[in-house]
Amino acid sequence: MGLILYLIVGGLIGWIAGLMLGGVPGGIIGNIVAGIIGAWIGESLFGALGPVIMGIPIISAILGALIFVAILSIVLKMIKR
Repeated sequence: MGLILYLIVGGLIGWIAGLMLGGVPGGIIGNIVAGIIGAWIGESLFGALGPVIMGIPIISAILGALIFVAILSIVLKMIKR
């Protein structure tokens, strides 16, 4: 049950980042991956900011997901050329 809630929280974080940046490549799976990787990046860079849900600090995770999605979008645009 904990893993499912962790994936749901990661998906919501990725979804929020996608709303702010115009979408996450990969749909639902992309949202989950962006949220989980974003949480790792955000906590590494900013520490644990904001409330923590299922071990994910929300503010740090959103900031990290924004960074991850922005970099991913730039890389995908460069590959399409």
